[in-house]
Amino acid sequence: MFDTLTDKLTTVFTRLNNRGRLSKKEVEEALREVRLAFLEADVNFRVAKELIESIRERATGSEVLESLSPGQQVINIVNEELTAILGRGRHELQHSPEPTSVLLLVGLQGSGKTTTSAKLALQLRRQGQPALLVGADLRRPAAVEQLIALGKQLDVPVYPSKPIALEGLPAMPTVVEIASAGVARARELGLRWAIVDTGGRLHIDNDLMGELEELKDTLEPTESILVVDSMTGQDAVNAAEAFHQRIGLTGLILTKLDGDTRGGAALSIAHVTGVPVKYIGTGEKPDALEPFYPDRLASRILGMGDVLTLIERAKEHVEEKEAKEMEQKFRQATFNLEDFLKQLQQIKRIGSVGQLLEMIPGISSLAKKIPAESTDETRLKKVEAIIFSMTLKERRNPDIINGNRRRRIAKGSGTLPQDINQLLNQFKQMRKLMKQMASGRIPKGLGGLFG
Repeated sequence: MFDTLTDKLTTVFTRLNNRGRLSKKEVEEALREVRLAFLEADVNFRVAKELIESIRERATGSEVLESLSPGQQVINIVNEELTAILGRGRHELQHSPEPTSVLLLVGLQGSGKTTTSAKLALQLRRQGQPALLVGADLRRPAAVEQLIALGKQLDVPVYPSKPIALEGLPAMPTVVEIASAGVARARELGLRWAIVDTGGRLHIDNDLMGELEELKDTLEPTESILVVDSMTGQDAVNAAEAFHQRIGLTGLILTKLDGDTRGGAALSIAHVTGVPVKYIGTGEKPDALEPFYPDRLASRILGMGDVLTLIERAKEHVEEKEAKEMEQKFRQATFNLEDFLKQLQQIKRIGSVGQLLEMIPGISSLAKKIPAESTDETRLKKVEAIIFSMTLKERRNPDIINGNRRRRIAKGSGTLPQDINQLLNQFKQMRKLMKQMASGRIPKGLGGLFG
């Protein structure tokens, strides 16, 4: 989402780093470009102004201007101030003293509340905090049915467990009645959380906002969280302020941060409202919901990568024993196509190739220069199909694949023999590279990358 902003900031910082000493005028010129980059990214103008003033106060001091690496110091200052704007520190969900805590999920129409509630339930279950999803969106057609389907897919309990007409509830229950019954059910089951998925509403609709106030007064939730579509621009900030005034928000979840719009409102919303961001949605997959760390997002925006999130994702999806076995194969250069297939499947579980590259310092700024077809998910599926069409013997010893075998593999995978040739050639080059690196030699052409 922040690709354009990252590109512009990287250009400014590269220019600063290429100079020795910096004058006050040069810093001022750079800050004007930084401010323009934030405004073009749809960052709230008040937030952009405050951010630039804070950076200017620190960056134009003699301690920075007269240092040996002023450019790097300016970048560090921007990183720290951007982190402060995003909200310092990780904000965990707060529990109530009662065995079951209530989490009220609210938001505008189409912000992604229902899918977010299911992702959140999955996240909490992995942390040993089982939750019940309560379908309290009675206005949108099939909203409850959608929640039931998501619960079945993720093995998370849902109330009502069937469409309302079949559950034995009143023919036309109110939102408050069904939410109260759902919370009571969660307490009966001894679950840690009851996540109440409410209907979308406009913040200017007084009647619907009044219904939300009644719901909060009745349920007394520990957490009242607003789901914000990061692609809606500055109206997201206005909506957050309105919801906060009416029901008193305790947190925010930003969805669609993997989109391709400017997304600057996402950088403004926590600072303008004073409400912390607790999670961010980074994709459509059930596990594409991450705890929000301001310092990590700031690093990503500034093109510095995000190693900690990458490590956490890898630990979650890759077993330590399997990783050690694979490391041994790398060192001994005994890596085969069967191992390669396992690596591809692990990468797909961790995230898209593009997302992973952006998290690696040094590579993140180069990721956008890599041809899109090289990181395209459909290309990975094509490679998978080719390897699946091979016999176990062929995967473990690709050298035996001759012309007849190539034609058979191409037919089985719906590809061409040329595609098989390309994959095998690339695999041989990769294995040769591993062998050279295992012997302690840096292959020619990689010196610049490691330098």
